[in-house]
Amino acid sequence: MAYENITVEKKGEGIVKITLNRPHVLNALSNALLDELQLALEDIQRDDTVAVVILTGAGRAFSAGKDLKTAEDFVVFERLARSVFSSLEELGPPIIAAVNGFAITGGFELALACDIVVASESALFRDTHAQVGILPGGGNTQRLPRLIGEKKAKEIMFASEFISATEAEAMGLVNQVVPPEKLEEEVMLLARKIATQPKDMIRKLKQMINEGMKMDFKAAMMFEQLESRAWRERLVPEEIAQRGQAVIEKGRAEISKE
Repeated sequence: MAYENITVEKKGEGIVKITLNRPHVLNALSNALLDELQLALEDIQRDDTVAVVILTGAGRAFSAGKDLKTAEDFVVFERLARSVFSSLEELGPPIIAAVNGFAITGGFELALACDIVVASESALFRDTHAQVGILPGGGNTQRLPRLIGEKKAKEIMFASEFISATEAEAMGLVNQVVPPEKLEEEVMLLARKIATQPKDMIRKLKQMINEGMKMDFKAAMMFEQLESRAWRERLVPEEIAQRGQAVIEKGRAEISKE
């Protein structure tokens, strides 16, 4: 499918890269962009060959959030945004956000909906919902406190100040911070590491983590035990032995390189 607001590239090894492609407006989120992103995610969900998805922005921004210069229906925008954020979380393959610049408000929420965030040293995060006078609809009041704690989340949302990539990493918002010229290289390296793992395991682990985070700890532990038991019952002993041997052989190969 031909897209106007995003690009979708197959990078090989089961890796797909989605780029928000409105650099002239810092990849601000429009209804059209969100609609295209949703369609792309639906295509990926149907493709069993995809192991990892990378989400990034063209130019000097990841995304500056909602395009406030358009007269688009805000109700429609919020519906599309919620659909995209849900699709990111429910997508089988894990998603790495490669944050190359500004990630503001809706763009901030978009990054946080991804499974892993790798940021350029020049990346800047900010939530301006309070400043603009619009309540979050993409999960910031719920997702952010769960990630970094209630007190720090309130400070970020109340003060509307920029957060550097280094500060974001210290808070646990970002997994890794790299030099701008190394961002694509480091993200691809991480994506390849994930892509070498069994796809069924990675997809199941993602689903279990996401579901468990919605429960209290006791319920989540019971959920894990039930899922683990059901998973083992569907595997034949020979398959378990083969996977175990593969891990041993790979470990030996890695040790021999050192």
